[in-house]
Amino acid sequence: MIDEQLLEILACPETKTPVRLAEAELIERINAAIAKGSLKNRGGEAVTEAVDGGLLREDGKMLYPIRDEIPIMLIEEAIPLPLEDKP
Repeated sequence: MIDEQLLEILACPETKTPVRLAEAELIERINAAIAKGSLKNRGGEAVTEAVDGGLLREDGKMLYPIRDEIPIMLIEEAIPLPLEDKP
């Protein structure tokens, strides 16, 4: 997935705090919300493409998606957490 050395140097572009790989359960919940069409990113845009993984900010409030093994480290692309469960 993500090279350990790369993971050690990556940080949240907003808070400059460390990030860590998200658990599989969280990625499953995010992809389920994307499939339902109920997930928006920090920029307010609907997230329509499933994620392969994610980098969770140290405080657990934002997740930066990973697609095709590339972390998307843009503030507006971050997914706010916790997820709101909408029908």
